[in-house]
Amino acid sequence: MTDVANTGAPAAPKTSKSLLTQDARTIKRNRAETRFKMYGIAAISIGMLMLVILLTTIIGRGTGAFQQTFITLSVPLTEAKIDKTGTRDIEQIKKVSTFGYAPLLSAAFAQKVTELGIETDLKPKDMANLLSKDAPATLRDYVLENLDQIGQTVEFEFLAQSRVDGYLKDRVDRGSIANDKNISAEQLDLVDGLLVAGTLEKRFNISFITGADASDARPEAAGMGVSMIGSLSMMLVVLVLALPIGVAASIYLEEFAPKNWITDVIEVNISNLAAVPSIVFGILGLAVFINYMHLPNSAPLVGGLVLTLMTLPTIIISTRASLKAVPPSIRDAALGVGASKMQSVFHHVLPLAAPGILTGTIIGLAQALGETAPLLLIGMVGFIASNPPETIAEGLLSPNSAMPAQIYEWAKRSDPAFYERAWGGIIILLVFLISMNAIAVMLRRRFERRW
Repeated sequence: MTDVANTGAPAAPKTSKSLLTQDARTIKRNRAETRFKMYGIAAISIGMLMLVILLTTIIGRGTGAFQQTFITLSVPLTEAKIDKTGTRDIEQIKKVSTFGYAPLLSAAFAQKVTELGIETDLKPKDMANLLSKDAPATLRDYVLENLDQIGQTVEFEFLAQSRVDGYLKDRVDRGSIANDKNISAEQLDLVDGLLVAGTLEKRFNISFITGADASDARPEAAGMGVSMIGSLSMMLVVLVLALPIGVAASIYLEEFAPKNWITDVIEVNISNLAAVPSIVFGILGLAVFINYMHLPNSAPLVGGLVLTLMTLPTIIISTRASLKAVPPSIRDAALGVGASKMQSVFHHVLPLAAPGILTGTIIGLAQALGETAPLLLIGMVGFIASNPPETIAEGLLSPNSAMPAQIYEWAKRSDPAFYERAWGGIIILLVFLISMNAIAVMLRRRFERRW
């Protein structure tokens, strides 16, 4: 043993290494980070590409539903055909069915073709077949509302039948109508002549937005108006029931309920209900609200109750998350100055959580607006061609459809015009959904507070 240093060992070489020089481990880590960023950018790009393709497809196939072909005719309202007694008795005039108005349309069409100098071998009845099956009913309704016009010649704009409309939209061509009983090549020749003369034109159709559904024989007259009223009626029920019940349950569970196994079970079941398929809620609504409580079938009230049950878990979860986001110091400060537990919650915590609560509620409503499966089970897919309800009670209890169910119903029908309307209905539904989400964003920014 000695304390003398071992001077014979070679000294370690001194290396001068700059902090700016990356070693192999740092280079590997930076490359991994770069790859991860590229994966994220690629994922976002693919998602945006899919979104663009989806929106382009929907808009490209659905915008045609907002345009419709109209034929302008001057129809003589012959008294001998409409009011044979000449007394203007409304009850007698009502006895004339739509079949009685068909000859007036045939004569008016033939007269129009003669005035325009269009040569055709078609009979007047075949000419009038270019009009929608809805034209006689439109003429009859006008006469019943304007008895003073009987005996006069009135100009009307009638919808053209779906094949004519499809011809102007390049959905129908001369090769595809070889075996079509609804239109012939001679009729398309007449369509070309009317188009040149300006009697026939394609323009915006407001009736698609405001009108009701139509039968399979007149797809050109179908509209979304009645189903929009049905959806809005259901959203009214959901808003009135789901918002107060969901917020009250959330406040109790988050602020007042004791933390024990009972509340744990409740929380687990709420989370599970949020993941239950929507069709299960439809079966529940069919069994409870219709079969047991005997509420009206296909009524928006029943649909609203079913959607309320489906939306409640979403509202409760989002509201509890908003309440949890409020710092505990807010509660402690309120309690420290003498406020009660209820005062601290309703005067301080709840106003700060309001943006999140409103956002969650609107997102829940938007989710309910797009649901179809529960509505199929309670019968809200029938053909509804009624006038808008006059009162709120009538709107809630009368049979109706909803926008998603109406789109589903149109997509099932064979006529291509209904398929086009299904895409147009999707555009209207997306406008509603985007509007609701925009309102949610604006409310969050309007009421959001930072601490």
